[in-house]
Amino acid sequence: MRHLVALALLCPLLLLAACGEEISDVNVNRSDVAGAGNLMGQTMTEAEFALMREDLAENRDSYNRLHENLPPNSLRPAVRFDPELLTGPTAGIADVEAQWSTPEAITRPDDLNDLAFASVGQLGHLIKTRQVSCVELAELSLARLSAHDSELHCVITLLPERALAQARELDLLLDEGRYLGPLHGIPYGAKDLLSVAGAPTTWGATPYQEQQFDETATVVALLEERGAVLVAKLTLGALAWGDVWFGGMTRNPWNLEQGSSGSSAGSSAAVSAGLVPFAIGTETLGSIVSPSTRCGVTGLRPTFGRVSRHGAMALSWTMDKIGPITRSVEDCAMVFDAIRGRDLNDPTTVDYPFPYDGGRNLNGLRIGYLADLFGEEYHGSELDSAALEVLRNAGANLVPITLPLDELGADPYDISFILSAEAGTAFQELTLSGRDDELVRQIRYAWPNTFRSAQFIPAVEYIQANRQRVELMAMMARVFREVDVYVTPSLVGKSLVITNLTGHPQVVVPAGFREENAPHSISFVGKLYDEATVMAVARAYEQATEWHKKNPPGF
Repeated sequence: MRHLVALALLCPLLLLAACGEEISDVNVNRSDVAGAGNLMGQTMTEAEFALMREDLAENRDSYNRLHENLPPNSLRPAVRFDPELLTGPTAGIADVEAQWSTPEAITRPDDLNDLAFASVGQLGHLIKTRQVSCVELAELSLARLSAHDSELHCVITLLPERALAQARELDLLLDEGRYLGPLHGIPYGAKDLLSVAGAPTTWGATPYQEQQFDETATVVALLEERGAVLVAKLTLGALAWGDVWFGGMTRNPWNLEQGSSGSSAGSSAAVSAGLVPFAIGTETLGSIVSPSTRCGVTGLRPTFGRVSRHGAMALSWTMDKIGPITRSVEDCAMVFDAIRGRDLNDPTTVDYPFPYDGGRNLNGLRIGYLADLFGEEYHGSELDSAALEVLRNAGANLVPITLPLDELGADPYDISFILSAEAGTAFQELTLSGRDDELVRQIRYAWPNTFRSAQFIPAVEYIQANRQRVELMAMMARVFREVDVYVTPSLVGKSLVITNLTGHPQVVVPAGFREENAPHSISFVGKLYDEATVMAVARAYEQATEWHKKNPPGF
Protein backbone atom coordinates (compact mmCIF):
# COMPACT_ATOMS: atom_id res chain seq x y z
CA MET A 1 0.00 0.00 0.00
CA ARG A 2 2.97 2.26 -0.55
CA HIS A 3 2.13 5.89 -1.40
CA LEU A 4 -1.60 5.14 -1.33
CA VAL A 5 -2.55 8.76 -0.74
CA ALA A 6 -0.75 9.91 -3.88
CA LEU A 7 -2.14 7.02 -5.89
CA ALA A 8 -5.67 7.74 -4.72
CA LEU A 9 -5.36 11.32 -5.84
CA LEU A 10 -4.17 10.21 -9.26
CA CYS A 11 -6.70 7.47 -9.88
CA PRO A 12 -8.97 5.40 -7.63
CA LEU A 13 -8.35 2.36 -9.86
CA LEU A 14 -4.61 2.60 -9.15
CA LEU A 15 -5.43 2.61 -5.45
CA LEU A 16 -7.38 -0.62 -5.80
CA ALA A 17 -4.57 -2.19 -7.79
CA ALA A 18 -2.03 -1.28 -5.12
CA CYS A 19 -3.98 -2.74 -2.23
CA GLY A 20 -2.18 -6.02 -2.52
CA GLU A 21 1.19 -4.46 -1.60
CA GLU A 22 1.89 -4.95 2.10
CA ILE A 23 3.88 -2.64 4.37
CA SER A 24 6.98 -4.46 5.57
CA ASP A 25 6.41 -3.62 9.23
CA VAL A 26 3.89 -1.03 10.38
CA ASN A 27 5.28 -0.86 13.95
CA VAL A 28 4.66 2.86 14.41
CA ASN A 29 4.10 3.62 18.08
CA ARG A 30 1.57 6.17 19.27
CA SER A 31 4.06 7.54 21.82
CA ASP A 32 6.73 8.08 19.13
CA VAL A 33 4.32 9.99 16.94
CA ALA A 34 3.00 12.04 19.86
CA GLY A 35 6.57 12.95 20.83
CA ALA A 36 7.38 14.01 17.28
CA GLY A 37 4.13 15.93 17.15
CA ASN A 38 5.09 17.86 20.26
CA LEU A 39 8.30 18.98 18.53
CA MET A 40 6.27 20.22 15.54
CA GLY A 41 3.44 21.77 17.55
CA GLN A 42 0.93 19.21 16.28
CA THR A 43 -1.63 17.27 18.32
CA MET A 44 -3.84 14.41 17.20
CA THR A 45 -6.61 12.19 18.46
CA GLU A 46 -6.42 8.42 18.63
CA ALA A 47 -8.63 8.21 15.56
CA GLU A 48 -6.38 10.60 13.63
CA PHE A 49 -3.31 8.58 14.63
CA ALA A 50 -4.98 5.38 13.46
CA LEU A 51 -5.60 6.93 10.06
CA MET A 52 -2.03 8.14 9.56
CA ARG A 53 -0.24 5.15 11.06
CA GLU A 54 0.26 3.25 7.82
CA ASP A 55 1.17 6.45 5.95
CA LEU A 56 3.95 7.10 8.45
CA ALA A 57 5.18 3.55 8.06
CA GLU A 58 5.23 3.90 4.27
CA ASN A 59 7.22 7.12 4.52
CA ARG A 60 9.65 5.48 6.94
CA ASP A 61 10.20 2.58 4.56
CA SER A 62 10.83 5.04 1.72
CA TYR A 63 13.36 6.93 3.82
CA ASN A 64 15.16 3.71 4.66
CA ARG A 65 15.38 2.71 1.01
CA LEU A 66 16.70 6.17 0.12
CA HIS A 67 19.33 5.86 2.85
CA GLU A 68 20.71 2.75 1.16
CA ASN A 69 22.03 4.82 -1.73
CA LEU A 70 22.54 8.43 -0.64
CA PRO A 71 23.97 10.71 -3.36
CA PRO A 72 27.43 12.33 -3.08
CA ASN A 73 27.87 15.84 -1.69
CA SER A 74 28.33 17.18 -5.22
CA LEU A 75 24.81 16.29 -6.42
CA ARG A 76 22.55 19.34 -6.16
CA PRO A 77 18.79 19.16 -5.51
CA ALA A 78 16.22 19.86 -8.23
CA VAL A 79 15.44 23.29 -6.76
CA ARG A 80 17.45 26.49 -6.82
CA PHE A 81 17.48 29.88 -5.11
CA ASP A 82 17.06 32.96 -7.30
CA PRO A 83 17.95 36.31 -5.66
CA GLU A 84 16.07 38.14 -8.43
CA LEU A 85 12.80 36.40 -7.62
CA LEU A 86 11.01 39.67 -6.90
CA THR A 87 13.07 42.29 -8.67
CA GLY A 88 13.41 40.78 -12.15
CA PRO A 89 16.72 41.01 -14.04
CA THR A 90 18.94 43.65 -12.48
CA ALA A 91 19.20 46.73 -14.70
CA GLY A 92 21.42 49.77 -14.69
CA ILE A 93 24.83 48.09 -14.42
CA ALA A 94 27.07 49.60 -17.09
CA ASP A 95 28.62 47.05 -19.42
CA VAL A 96 32.20 48.32 -19.28
CA GLU A 97 35.44 46.77 -18.10
CA ALA A 98 36.84 47.35 -14.63
CA GLN A 99 39.22 50.28 -14.28
CA TRP A 100 42.11 49.75 -11.87
CA SER A 101 43.86 52.56 -10.07
CA THR A 102 47.62 53.07 -10.38
CA PRO A 103 49.36 51.17 -7.57
CA GLU A 104 51.70 52.96 -5.20
CA ALA A 105 55.21 53.12 -6.59
CA ILE A 106 57.39 50.13 -5.79
CA THR A 107 60.74 48.75 -6.93
CA ARG A 108 62.42 45.44 -6.26
CA PRO A 109 63.80 45.42 -2.69
CA ASP A 110 67.10 43.85 -1.70
CA ASP A 111 65.23 41.39 0.50
CA LEU A 112 62.15 39.92 -1.18
CA ASN A 113 60.58 39.38 2.25
CA ASP A 114 59.92 43.11 2.12
CA LEU A 115 57.26 42.26 -0.49
CA ALA A 116 55.27 40.12 1.94
CA PHE A 117 52.62 42.81 2.44
CA ALA A 118 52.72 44.40 -1.01
CA SER A 119 49.40 44.68 -2.81
CA VAL A 120 48.37 42.54 -5.76
CA GLY A 121 48.64 45.64 -7.93
CA GLN A 122 52.19 46.35 -6.77
CA LEU A 123 53.30 42.75 -7.23
CA GLY A 124 51.70 42.69 -10.65
CA HIS A 125 53.71 45.78 -11.62
CA LEU A 126 56.94 44.11 -10.50
CA ILE A 127 56.08 40.99 -12.50
CA LYS A 128 55.03 42.88 -15.62
CA THR A 129 58.20 45.02 -15.58
CA ARG A 130 60.32 41.88 -15.01
CA GLN A 131 61.80 43.21 -11.76
CA VAL A 132 60.65 40.05 -9.99
CA SER A 133 59.98 36.66 -11.55
CA CYS A 134 56.91 34.51 -11.06
CA VAL A 135 59.15 31.78 -9.63
CA GLU A 136 60.60 34.18 -7.06
CA LEU A 137 57.15 35.20 -5.84
CA ALA A 138 56.01 31.58 -5.62
CA GLU A 139 59.15 30.66 -3.68
CA LEU A 140 58.59 33.62 -1.34
CA SER A 141 55.05 32.52 -0.47
CA LEU A 142 56.02 28.86 -0.13
CA ALA A 143 58.87 29.79 2.21
CA ARG A 144 56.71 32.06 4.35
CA LEU A 145 53.93 29.47 4.58
CA SER A 146 56.45 26.86 5.68
CA ALA A 147 58.10 29.20 8.18
CA HIS A 148 54.95 30.43 9.90
CA ASP A 149 52.55 27.51 9.72
CA SER A 150 53.83 26.11 13.01
CA GLU A 151 52.50 29.27 14.68
CA LEU A 152 49.29 29.73 12.70
CA HIS A 153 48.23 26.18 11.70
CA CYS A 154 46.75 27.65 8.52
CA VAL A 155 48.02 25.17 5.90
CA ILE A 156 46.55 21.77 5.16
CA THR A 157 48.47 20.97 1.97
CA LEU A 158 51.46 22.87 0.58
CA LEU A 159 51.77 22.58 -3.22
CA PRO A 160 55.40 23.42 -4.08
CA GLU A 161 55.83 21.22 -7.16
CA ARG A 162 52.55 22.35 -8.72
CA ALA A 163 53.17 26.01 -7.91
CA LEU A 164 56.76 26.18 -9.14
CA ALA A 165 55.95 24.33 -12.36
CA GLN A 166 53.19 26.81 -13.10
CA ALA A 167 55.39 29.78 -12.15
CA ARG A 168 58.11 28.63 -14.56
CA GLU A 169 55.55 28.41 -17.37
CA LEU A 170 54.32 31.92 -16.56
CA ASP A 171 57.85 33.29 -16.74
CA LEU A 172 58.24 31.66 -20.15
CA LEU A 173 55.03 33.36 -21.31
CA LEU A 174 56.51 36.71 -20.30
CA ASP A 175 59.64 35.84 -22.27
CA GLU A 176 57.33 35.44 -25.27
CA GLY A 177 55.66 38.78 -24.61
CA ARG A 178 52.43 37.25 -23.31
CA TYR A 179 50.98 38.83 -20.15
CA LEU A 180 47.78 37.32 -18.75
CA GLY A 181 46.66 40.33 -16.72
CA PRO A 182 46.96 41.69 -13.18
CA LEU A 183 47.05 38.23 -11.54
CA HIS A 184 49.89 36.92 -13.75
CA GLY A 185 52.36 35.23 -11.39
CA ILE A 186 50.53 36.20 -8.17
CA PRO A 187 50.60 33.42 -5.54
CA TYR A 188 47.43 32.59 -3.60
CA GLY A 189 45.86 30.05 -1.28
CA ALA A 190 42.50 28.28 -1.52
CA LYS A 191 40.21 27.21 1.27
CA ASP A 192 40.42 23.43 1.36
CA LEU A 193 36.83 22.80 0.36
CA LEU A 194 37.74 23.60 -3.25
CA SER A 195 38.79 20.54 -5.23
CA VAL A 196 42.16 20.48 -6.98
CA ALA A 197 42.98 17.49 -9.16
CA GLY A 198 45.99 15.60 -7.85
CA ALA A 199 45.83 17.09 -4.35
CA PRO A 200 43.84 16.17 -1.23
CA THR A 201 40.62 18.10 -0.59
CA THR A 202 39.97 17.38 3.08
CA TRP A 203 37.14 19.81 3.94
CA GLY A 204 39.11 20.25 7.18
CA ALA A 205 37.42 17.18 8.65
CA THR A 206 38.86 13.90 9.95
CA PRO A 207 36.54 11.59 7.95
CA TYR A 208 37.74 13.20 4.69
CA GLN A 209 41.50 13.55 5.35
CA GLU A 210 42.45 11.26 2.46
CA GLN A 211 39.78 12.49 0.03
CA GLN A 212 40.83 13.39 -3.53
CA PHE A 213 38.87 14.43 -6.60
CA ASP A 214 39.75 14.09 -10.27
CA GLU A 215 38.36 17.52 -11.14
CA THR A 216 39.48 21.04 -10.27
CA ALA A 217 36.99 23.59 -8.97
CA THR A 218 35.94 26.22 -11.51
CA VAL A 219 37.29 29.03 -9.31
CA VAL A 220 40.74 27.46 -9.21
CA ALA A 221 40.67 26.78 -12.96
CA LEU A 222 39.69 30.40 -13.73
CA LEU A 223 42.47 31.77 -11.56
CA GLU A 224 44.98 29.48 -13.24
CA GLU A 225 43.83 30.70 -16.67
CA ARG A 226 44.53 34.25 -15.52
CA GLY A 227 47.98 33.39 -14.23
CA ALA A 228 47.45 33.17 -10.47
CA VAL A 229 49.63 30.50 -8.81
CA LEU A 230 48.05 28.21 -6.22
CA VAL A 231 50.65 27.58 -3.52
CA ALA A 232 48.58 25.96 -0.75
CA LYS A 233 45.26 24.49 0.31
CA LEU A 234 44.38 26.44 3.46
CA THR A 235 42.51 25.47 6.60
CA LEU A 236 38.85 25.77 7.38
CA GLY A 237 36.88 24.81 10.44
CA ALA A 238 35.77 21.21 9.91
CA LEU A 239 33.07 21.18 7.21
CA ALA A 240 33.04 24.98 7.23
CA TRP A 241 32.26 25.91 10.82
CA GLY A 242 34.68 27.74 13.10
CA ASP A 243 38.48 27.63 13.08
CA VAL A 244 39.07 24.12 14.49
CA TRP A 245 40.05 21.46 11.96
CA PHE A 246 41.53 17.99 12.27
CA GLY A 247 45.01 19.47 12.79
CA GLY A 248 44.07 21.89 15.56
CA MET A 249 42.97 25.52 15.75
CA THR A 250 44.02 28.08 13.14
CA ARG A 251 45.47 31.11 14.94
CA ASN A 252 44.90 34.83 14.57
CA PRO A 253 48.21 36.47 13.49
CA TRP A 254 47.36 39.49 15.66
CA ASN A 255 46.95 37.32 18.75
CA LEU A 256 48.35 33.80 18.65
CA GLU A 257 46.39 32.87 21.78
CA GLN A 258 43.19 33.36 19.79
CA GLY A 259 41.60 31.46 16.93
CA SER A 260 41.31 33.22 13.58
CA SER A 261 37.51 32.70 13.52
CA GLY A 262 35.91 30.81 10.71
CA SER A 263 35.18 29.13 8.66
CA SER A 264 37.61 30.76 6.16
CA ALA A 265 40.16 30.50 8.94
CA GLY A 266 43.35 29.74 7.03
CA SER A 267 42.52 32.10 4.17
CA SER A 268 42.17 35.08 6.50
CA ALA A 269 45.16 34.18 8.68
CA ALA A 270 47.50 33.59 5.73
CA VAL A 271 46.60 36.89 4.07
CA SER A 272 46.83 38.80 7.35
CA ALA A 273 50.30 37.41 8.08
CA GLY A 274 51.61 38.19 4.59
CA LEU A 275 52.01 34.55 3.59
CA VAL A 276 49.98 34.97 0.39
CA PRO A 277 48.78 38.15 -1.35
CA PHE A 278 45.23 36.82 -1.54
CA ALA A 279 43.16 33.77 -0.75
CA ILE A 280 39.79 32.32 -1.66
CA GLY A 281 37.20 31.89 1.07
CA THR A 282 33.54 30.96 1.24
CA GLU A 283 30.58 32.23 3.21
CA THR A 284 27.24 30.72 4.07
CA LEU A 285 26.47 32.66 7.24
CA GLY A 286 29.48 34.85 8.13
CA SER A 287 32.48 32.74 7.12
CA ILE A 288 34.20 35.55 5.18
CA VAL A 289 33.00 38.50 7.26
CA SER A 290 33.90 37.05 10.66
CA PRO A 291 37.51 35.85 10.05
CA SER A 292 38.26 38.95 7.95
CA THR A 293 37.20 41.05 10.95
CA ARG A 294 39.21 38.97 13.42
CA CYS A 295 42.37 38.98 11.28
CA GLY A 296 42.16 42.60 10.10
CA VAL A 297 41.83 41.93 6.36
CA THR A 298 39.40 42.76 3.57
CA GLY A 299 36.81 40.32 2.30
CA LEU A 300 34.11 40.25 -0.35
CA ARG A 301 31.05 38.07 -0.10
CA PRO A 302 29.64 38.39 -3.64
CA THR A 303 26.01 38.17 -4.67
CA PHE A 304 24.73 34.61 -4.63
CA GLY A 305 25.34 33.14 -8.09
CA ARG A 306 28.11 35.54 -9.10
CA VAL A 307 30.85 32.92 -8.64
CA SER A 308 30.63 29.28 -9.62
CA ARG A 309 30.54 26.74 -6.82
CA HIS A 310 31.38 23.81 -9.10
CA GLY A 311 34.01 21.72 -7.35
CA ALA A 312 33.31 23.25 -3.94
CA MET A 313 31.98 21.32 -0.95
CA ALA A 314 28.25 21.91 -0.67
CA LEU A 315 26.97 23.00 2.71
CA SER A 316 23.86 24.91 1.68
CA TRP A 317 22.80 24.86 -1.98
CA THR A 318 20.82 28.09 -1.56
CA MET A 319 23.24 30.06 0.63
CA ASP A 320 26.88 29.13 -0.20
CA LYS A 321 28.98 31.93 -1.77
CA ILE A 322 32.66 32.02 -2.82
CA GLY A 323 34.73 35.20 -2.57
CA PRO A 324 38.22 36.69 -2.21
CA ILE A 325 40.08 37.69 0.96
CA THR A 326 42.83 40.28 0.49
CA ARG A 327 44.58 43.21 2.14
CA SER A 328 42.77 45.93 0.17
CA VAL A 329 39.49 46.56 -1.62
CA GLU A 330 41.06 46.88 -5.06
CA ASP A 331 42.89 43.58 -4.62
CA CYS A 332 39.50 42.04 -3.84
CA ALA A 333 38.08 43.61 -6.98
CA MET A 334 40.88 42.21 -9.15
CA VAL A 335 40.38 38.69 -7.86
CA PHE A 336 36.60 38.90 -8.08
CA ASP A 337 36.84 40.07 -11.68
CA ALA A 338 38.82 36.91 -12.48
CA ILE A 339 36.43 34.42 -10.87
CA ARG A 340 32.98 35.84 -11.59
CA GLY A 341 30.70 34.72 -14.43
CA ARG A 342 28.45 32.04 -15.85
CA ASP A 343 29.44 28.41 -15.51
CA LEU A 344 27.38 25.68 -17.16
CA ASN A 345 28.43 23.34 -14.35
CA ASP A 346 26.63 25.57 -11.83
CA PRO A 347 23.13 26.54 -13.01
CA THR A 348 22.78 29.18 -10.29
CA THR A 349 25.50 31.34 -11.89
CA VAL A 350 24.85 34.51 -13.85
CA ASP A 351 26.92 36.74 -16.11
CA TYR A 352 26.55 40.44 -15.30
CA PRO A 353 29.10 43.20 -15.91
CA PHE A 354 31.51 44.44 -13.25
CA PRO A 355 32.21 48.10 -14.09
CA TYR A 356 34.45 48.76 -11.09
CA ASP A 357 36.26 52.12 -11.12
CA GLY A 358 39.13 52.44 -8.66
CA GLY A 359 38.99 56.23 -8.88
CA ARG A 360 35.25 56.66 -8.43
CA ASN A 361 34.18 59.27 -5.90
CA LEU A 362 31.05 59.26 -3.78
CA ASN A 363 29.24 62.08 -5.56
CA GLY A 364 25.67 61.20 -6.48
CA LEU A 365 25.59 57.94 -4.56
CA ARG A 366 22.83 57.30 -2.07
CA ILE A 367 24.63 55.78 0.92
CA GLY A 368 22.51 54.65 3.82
CA TYR A 369 23.51 53.64 7.31
CA LEU A 370 21.55 51.56 9.81
CA ALA A 371 20.80 54.40 12.20
CA ASP A 372 19.28 52.23 14.94
CA LEU A 373 22.43 50.10 15.20
CA PHE A 374 24.88 53.00 15.08
CA GLY A 375 22.94 54.57 17.93
CA GLU A 376 23.53 51.60 20.23
CA GLU A 377 26.46 51.01 22.56
CA TYR A 378 28.46 47.82 22.05
CA HIS A 379 32.10 46.81 22.00
CA GLY A 380 33.53 48.75 19.07
CA SER A 381 30.57 51.10 18.59
CA GLU A 382 32.81 54.18 18.83
CA LEU A 383 34.91 52.83 15.94
CA ASP A 384 31.80 52.32 13.83
CA SER A 385 30.68 55.88 14.53
CA ALA A 386 34.15 57.11 13.59
CA ALA A 387 33.84 55.19 10.30
CA LEU A 388 30.69 57.15 9.46
CA GLU A 389 32.55 60.38 10.08
CA VAL A 390 35.35 59.26 7.76
CA LEU A 391 32.75 58.66 5.05
CA ARG A 392 31.21 62.08 5.55
CA ASN A 393 34.61 63.71 5.27
CA ALA A 394 35.21 61.71 2.09
CA GLY A 395 32.13 63.31 0.53
CA ALA A 396 29.43 60.78 1.38
CA ASN A 397 25.89 62.06 1.85
CA LEU A 398 24.78 59.58 4.50
CA VAL A 399 21.09 58.76 4.79
CA PRO A 400 19.73 57.17 7.99
CA ILE A 401 17.75 54.00 7.22
CA THR A 402 16.36 50.99 9.04
CA LEU A 403 15.66 47.45 7.93
CA PRO A 404 11.86 47.33 8.46
CA LEU A 405 11.71 43.94 10.17
CA ASP A 406 8.28 44.73 11.61
CA GLU A 407 6.90 44.29 8.09
CA LEU A 408 7.96 40.65 8.03
CA GLY A 409 5.96 37.62 8.98
CA ALA A 410 8.96 36.04 10.69
CA ASP A 411 12.23 37.04 12.34
CA PRO A 412 15.22 36.30 10.06
CA TYR A 413 16.83 34.18 12.74
CA ASP A 414 13.69 32.05 12.95
CA ILE A 415 14.10 30.95 9.33
CA SER A 416 17.88 30.53 9.41
CA PHE A 417 17.36 26.81 10.06
CA ILE A 418 17.21 26.65 6.26
CA LEU A 419 20.98 26.32 6.52
CA SER A 420 20.75 23.50 9.07
CA ALA A 421 18.23 21.62 6.95
CA GLU A 422 20.39 21.82 3.82
CA ALA A 423 23.62 21.05 5.68
CA GLY A 424 21.96 18.10 7.42
CA THR A 425 20.96 16.83 3.98
CA ALA A 426 24.41 17.39 2.47
CA PHE A 427 26.00 15.32 5.26
CA GLN A 428 23.21 12.87 6.07
CA GLU A 429 25.39 9.90 5.20
CA LEU A 430 28.01 11.07 7.70
CA THR A 431 25.33 11.35 10.39
CA LEU A 432 23.55 8.06 9.74
CA SER A 433 26.82 6.13 9.51
CA GLY A 434 27.96 7.43 12.89
CA ARG A 435 31.17 8.77 11.39
CA ASP A 436 30.19 12.24 12.61
CA ASP A 437 31.78 11.07 15.88
CA GLU A 438 35.17 11.48 14.16
CA LEU A 439 34.80 15.26 13.92
CA VAL A 440 36.97 17.09 16.45
CA ARG A 441 34.34 19.43 17.89
CA GLN A 442 31.54 17.58 19.70
CA ILE A 443 29.68 20.43 21.38
CA ARG A 444 26.23 21.92 20.96
CA TYR A 445 27.30 24.61 18.48
CA ALA A 446 29.15 22.34 16.07
CA TRP A 447 28.15 20.33 13.01
CA PRO A 448 27.72 16.85 14.55
CA ASN A 449 24.94 18.05 16.85
CA THR A 450 23.42 20.31 14.19
CA PHE A 451 23.41 17.53 11.59
CA ARG A 452 21.66 15.19 14.02
CA SER A 453 19.02 17.69 15.07
CA ALA A 454 18.48 18.67 11.42
CA GLN A 455 17.11 15.20 10.71
CA PHE A 456 14.05 16.29 12.72
CA ILE A 457 13.30 19.44 10.67
CA PRO A 458 10.01 18.81 8.84
CA ALA A 459 9.96 19.37 5.10
CA VAL A 460 6.80 21.43 5.64
CA GLU A 461 8.64 23.84 7.94
CA TYR A 462 11.61 24.10 5.56
CA ILE A 463 9.25 25.15 2.77
CA GLN A 464 7.41 27.57 5.05
CA ALA A 465 10.74 29.16 5.99
CA ASN A 466 11.58 29.63 2.33
CA ARG A 467 8.20 31.30 1.78
CA GLN A 468 9.07 33.72 4.59
CA ARG A 469 12.40 34.20 2.86
CA VAL A 470 10.53 35.69 -0.09
CA GLU A 471 9.12 38.35 2.24
CA LEU A 472 12.66 39.07 3.42
CA MET A 473 13.79 39.49 -0.19
CA ALA A 474 10.88 41.85 -0.86
CA MET A 475 11.86 43.95 2.15
CA MET A 476 15.44 44.25 0.87
CA ALA A 477 14.19 45.20 -2.58
CA ARG A 478 12.29 48.10 -0.99
CA VAL A 479 15.37 49.19 0.98
CA PHE A 480 17.47 49.33 -2.20
CA ARG A 481 14.94 51.50 -3.97
CA GLU A 482 16.00 54.21 -1.50
CA VAL A 483 19.80 53.69 -1.38
CA ASP A 484 22.60 52.29 -3.55
CA VAL A 485 24.70 50.99 -0.65
CA TYR A 486 24.31 50.89 3.11
CA VAL A 487 26.85 50.83 5.90
CA THR A 488 26.46 48.42 8.81
CA PRO A 489 28.41 47.13 11.80
CA SER A 490 29.91 43.89 10.56
CA LEU A 491 28.78 41.53 13.29
CA VAL A 492 26.11 43.46 15.22
CA GLY A 493 22.41 43.34 14.38
CA LYS A 494 20.57 41.18 11.85
CA SER A 495 21.97 42.48 8.57
CA LEU A 496 24.50 39.64 8.27
CA VAL A 497 21.92 36.85 8.56
CA ILE A 498 19.44 38.76 6.38
CA THR A 499 21.85 39.37 3.52
CA ASN A 500 23.14 35.81 3.58
CA LEU A 501 19.53 34.64 3.20
CA THR A 502 18.73 37.16 0.44
CA GLY A 503 22.03 36.83 -1.44
CA HIS A 504 23.19 40.47 -1.32
CA PRO A 505 26.91 41.32 -1.60
CA GLN A 506 28.91 42.59 1.37
CA VAL A 507 32.42 44.06 1.64
CA VAL A 508 34.19 44.02 5.00
CA VAL A 509 37.20 46.31 5.59
CA PRO A 510 39.47 47.06 8.57
CA ALA A 511 38.24 49.95 10.74
CA GLY A 512 40.66 50.30 13.63
CA PHE A 513 41.40 48.32 16.77
CA ARG A 514 39.07 47.72 19.71
CA GLU A 515 42.17 47.28 21.83
CA GLU A 516 45.80 46.44 21.17
CA ASN A 517 46.10 43.72 18.50
CA ALA A 518 42.33 43.34 18.24
CA PRO A 519 41.24 44.46 14.74
CA HIS A 520 37.78 45.83 14.10
CA SER A 521 35.89 46.16 10.81
CA ILE A 522 33.06 47.99 9.11
CA SER A 523 30.86 46.55 6.35
CA PHE A 524 29.17 47.80 3.20
CA VAL A 525 26.16 46.04 1.67
CA GLY A 526 25.17 46.60 -1.96
CA LYS A 527 22.44 45.86 -4.45
CA LEU A 528 22.23 42.45 -6.06
CA TYR A 529 25.03 42.01 -8.62
CA ASP A 530 26.31 45.57 -8.07
CA GLU A 531 29.64 44.68 -6.50
CA ALA A 532 31.21 47.53 -8.49
CA THR A 533 29.36 50.24 -6.56
CA VAL A 534 29.63 48.71 -3.10
CA MET A 535 33.38 48.15 -3.61
CA ALA A 536 33.84 51.74 -4.82
CA VAL A 537 32.26 53.02 -1.60
CA ALA A 538 34.34 50.63 0.52
CA ARG A 539 37.51 51.73 -1.28
CA ALA A 540 36.68 55.42 -0.71
CA TYR A 541 36.48 54.67 3.01
CA GLU A 542 39.65 52.58 2.92
CA GLN A 543 41.66 55.24 1.10
CA ALA A 544 40.67 57.82 3.72
CA THR A 545 42.24 55.66 6.46
CA GLU A 546 45.45 53.71 7.07
CA TRP A 547 43.91 50.67 8.75
CA HIS A 548 44.41 48.34 5.78
CA LYS A 549 48.15 49.05 5.91
CA LYS A 550 48.55 47.78 9.48
CA ASN A 551 50.23 44.39 9.73
CA PRO A 552 50.48 41.98 12.67
CA PRO A 553 53.79 42.17 14.56
CA GLY A 554 56.16 39.23 14.19
CA PHE A 555 55.41 38.46 10.56
